[in-house]
Amino acid sequence: MDLKETDILGPDIGQHWYYRSKARAMLHMLKGTSAKTLLDVGAGSGFFSHHLLSHTETARAWCVDISYPADSDASTAGKPVHYRRAIDALDADLVLLMDVLEHVGDDMGLLKAYVDKVPSGTRFLITVPAFQFLWSGHDVFLEHKRRYTLGQLEGVVAQAGLQVHKSAYYFGLVFPIAAAVRLLQRNTSGAPASSLTRHHPLVNGVLKSLCSLELAFMGANRVAGLTVFCLAQKP
Repeated sequence: MDLKETDILGPDIGQHWYYRSKARAMLHMLKGTSAKTLLDVGAGSGFFSHHLLSHTETARAWCVDISYPADSDASTAGKPVHYRRAIDALDADLVLLMDVLEHVGDDMGLLKAYVDKVPSGTRFLITVPAFQFLWSGHDVFLEHKRRYTLGQLEGVVAQAGLQVHKSAYYFGLVFPIAAAVRLLQRNTSGAPASSLTRHHPLVNGVLKSLCSLELAFMGANRVAGLTVFCLAQKP
């Protein structure tokens, strides 16, 4: 999670349609799997770690982000959360990289570095923004390097030594709306800014409902969406 968006959405970020829906999609992708120890890479505020600790049997989380001013420890739902600027080898069951790879020049290198830190059998859940033609001031503001197709992310994952279990696009039902907005914004001047804003509760509710409907066929969506999800495993 990008800390810039945490600053924009504030303490209500968990109710925003985008992050609430992405958290639900995360649980959907992880259905049938379990993890006691979680490693959250580029965790930012730790939003997704906190969600897993609160809604699953995950027992502890290690959140790693170079933006932390210092190492610290806390808890969520009575479970330990360790915030670290860096980490060595860890016996993790699940590694999250939620919108991280698009921020670095060597995406495969970063992913491979964390593949090497965990044991065989560890699962990786990865998300990245979809489709380069959607590039906008939103990406510039968040300091992205690129956007991905599903096939491109699968290629990076395979090169890093992981086996893809399943992958799909998400936010497909809102894709036409968001694509139209992004393309229109491309023709306007002004400083780059995030496209995430607080919405009227009615609008927020409608968008959440659309995304909830999409979960039923999420695994089959290899056509279009705003985000690429990939669940993989270290052999």
